[in-house]
Amino acid sequence: MHQRLPLTFAVCVFTLVLNGGLIATESNLWPVSVWEVNENTQATEQWQAVGPFFFSSRNSGTGRYTGMRPLYLHHRDAQANYKESTFLYPLYTIRREPDNVSWTVFNLINSSRPTDPTTANGAPIAFDVWPVYFSRDTGVDETSYHAVFPVAGTIKSRFGYDRLNWVAFPIFWQSERAGVVTTSTPWPFIKHSEGNGHHGFALWPLFGRAEKPGDYRRQFYLWPLIYKNESRLGQPQPSVQAGFLPFYTHEERAGSISENYLWPFFGYTRQTAPVTYSENRYFWPLLVQGRGDEHYVNRWAPLYTHSIRKGVDKKWYVWPLLREEQWSADGLVQTKHQFFWFLYWSLKQQSASNPQLPAAYKTHLWPLVSAWDNGAGRRQVQLLSPLAEFFPNNEKIRHLYTPLFALYRYDQLNPDNVRHTLLWNAISWHRSPTEREFHLGPIFSTRRNDQGSRIAIGNGLLSLRRKADSRKWRFFLFDFLPKTNKVKAETAR
Repeated sequence: MHQRLPLTFAVCVFTLVLNGGLIATESNLWPVSVWEVNENTQATEQWQAVGPFFFSSRNSGTGRYTGMRPLYLHHRDAQANYKESTFLYPLYTIRREPDNVSWTVFNLINSSRPTDPTTANGAPIAFDVWPVYFSRDTGVDETSYHAVFPVAGTIKSRFGYDRLNWVAFPIFWQSERAGVVTTSTPWPFIKHSEGNGHHGFALWPLFGRAEKPGDYRRQFYLWPLIYKNESRLGQPQPSVQAGFLPFYTHEERAGSISENYLWPFFGYTRQTAPVTYSENRYFWPLLVQGRGDEHYVNRWAPLYTHSIRKGVDKKWYVWPLLREEQWSADGLVQTKHQFFWFLYWSLKQQSASNPQLPAAYKTHLWPLVSAWDNGAGRRQVQLLSPLAEFFPNNEKIRHLYTPLFALYRYDQLNPDNVRHTLLWNAISWHRSPTEREFHLGPIFSTRRNDQGSRIAIGNGLLSLRRKADSRKWRFFLFDFLPKTNKVKAETAR
């Protein structure tokens, strides 16, 4: 199992920037088109046209992507669960699923509706124009709504609330959550709340009070300067937070006490349960010293910081220049290094139970180079790479924008199967155990495998071919056979 861990990481690695995982036979008519065809199935794995601008690529796991960079992208899921099209991402996106169609304009104008309303099984019709209009139609009055902000409206079961109401906001605002109804007239100055045993009143920012007997009690004066919040009143030791800012704050709960003087500069924390921890703060956040069973802090900012929290070991040197972080997850030890956050970024992953196994790496030297190594022979490099570090899991950025910067790419399927491309496939070189192939666009190309060799000018306008068991070269005119069939044709002749 652990021998597959670096390969698991590789899924994240080599799907971030480069297309495809299979190195196939190439037909290069750059800049008109460049095709890569699977030699076994004769299926087109990917193609590009007009340099990097028009493209299509297929992956057995993610489906097919087709588009025109950077304007348009269409994605068809491999399992046919959905189709998604994007125009000027992230401006406009439309997604079609078997039972639903949704679209968005910059995530500000959003629409969602059933493909067939007659068989939607109660699926809602929703339309929003942020932040002025919100609507949802479920066919049931209790869960449907239409709202215009700030004029008037009601929103139900959204934004973490059971209900939101307003009229001429901020003149009238009302919210409901967990049975507690809070009314502000006008918001946020006069507030009254009632329900589920709770009652409260506030004249903000002068004073406010809210409580639920046996559960909590909160109050403030001259917000945010003076406050006191009590919770877990039914427990043997309630939790208390109190402060008179900026002079003093106090926080106490079962097994823990924390105080600050001249908040937030000086303070301490003492904890005995559920774990032991002791911390002192001087001119926070510059000088912090903490020691405990599961938490460690040694901060002399900005020169040096070392902390261990929840298994994450983190160090800073001359903040924000150098950062080192190490943690374990899913059977892997992961180590990250950064220089000035993003100028240099690297992540190393090793098997926790068998550290002798090859490690997996991902490295960015912004904006020049991105490199990946899955520890099992799969490697990729791209020059230039200004976006991969900031959008590591964004498929649309990876397909639409990242290839536009790919002056050079290196793709190694294994140590014996390597492909180099330069200037968006204008120049390519491929080496595998069974063949070697070179293309200078459609001007000049060579190919050699166990069946023979071929040299072509003008993509076959003039060509020389030789069988593997012969020293004799044969000359051909107009040798424009499909690339995958050329060596077979030479054998037949």
